[in-house]
This record gives sequence, structure tokens and C-alpha cells, in this order.
Amino acid sequence: MVRPMEAAQVQKLDAAIRDVPDFPKPGILFKDITPVMADGDLFKLSIAAFLDIAEELGPVDKIVGIDARGFIFGAAVAHHLGIGFIPVRKKGKLPWETESVAYDLEYGSNEVEIHTDAVQPGESVLLVDDLLATGGTAGAAVDLIEKIGGKLLGLAFLIELGFLNGREKLGDAEVRSILTY
Repeated sequence: MVRPMEAAQVQKLDAAIRDVPDFPKPGILFKDITPVMADGDLFKLSIAAFLDIAEELGPVDKIVGIDARGFIFGAAVAHHLGIGFIPVRKKGKLPWETESVAYDLEYGSNEVEIHTDAVQPGESVLLVDDLLATGGTAGAAVDLIEKIGGKLLGLAFLIELGFLNGREKLGDAEVRSILTY
């Protein structure tokens, strides 16, 4: 049974998130999660919250994490579940046959790739990432998972910037966020 995070735990995570104005460009308020990762107790707490989401949406065959902070959280979740971890990387960074998707984000455009053999047809996948903003990167990752035959169970984020309406780009997908701003 999934146990929701206690209010005090949510507050601890929230208090550790550092606001960095005008990064990576003027007008953006960047939510820096480095203090969460640097504190063993907070990092453990965040991974436990992701595990709760995986339990609720599961069973999960593979975790997909998005370059780069999604690797940190996703790999830890996959390790705890004893399942495989699949990276979605920026174009040109994967050394094997890939599928790619181009997309727009809040401050530019990008393209991401996944290995064509990373997920077997029908395997259940949970996408784990640090941040849901406009939904461009997450939407591209979902497209990649589906292109190679994965069954998306849902998406789990440490932070969601709700005012950017990123969920709208994700259609009917299950979206779970630990913190929402």
C-alpha cells in the first residue's frame, strides 16, 4: 500500500529547494535541487517518495530517466526496485541504434534519443525526472518510449511547475509530482 508523504516531509524537501533567479536566462526562476541531493536524508526521502509512486502505478519493468538529473533519481529508483534503468539522452550521446524526437522547451529547443532495444515490446515503464515544466522534454521521452514498444505506466517528478501547464502536453498519461509550485 502506498503511504503518502507526511506534511513535515514535504516541507523539509520544499525548504531545501533553492531558487536561482535569471538562470539559465533572464526571467527564469530555476529550482535548484542540488541541496536535496547533497543531503543524505533528503535524497533518501525523495527516493522513497518515487518508490511509493512506482508501487502505486506498478508493477514496473523498467525505469526511464531523462538527461541529466533524471539519471540520478531514476537510477536510484531502479536500483531499489531491482530493475533496469534506461537513459534518454541528448542527441548524439548514445553509442547504439537510436530513435529520436525533437521538441521545444521553455527556453529553446532540443532533441533526445533512446536506444531502440532499451525496452522490449510491452514492458511497463515508469519515467522518472527531476522537473516537469512545459512538458516538452517529458513529452518527447514518452514518444520515445512508445516508439520502441514500451507501455507507459506514468511519469514521476520531484518538482512540477504547475503554472507552466506541462501536464497538457502529456495527454492522458498518469503524472505524479512530489512537490508542485
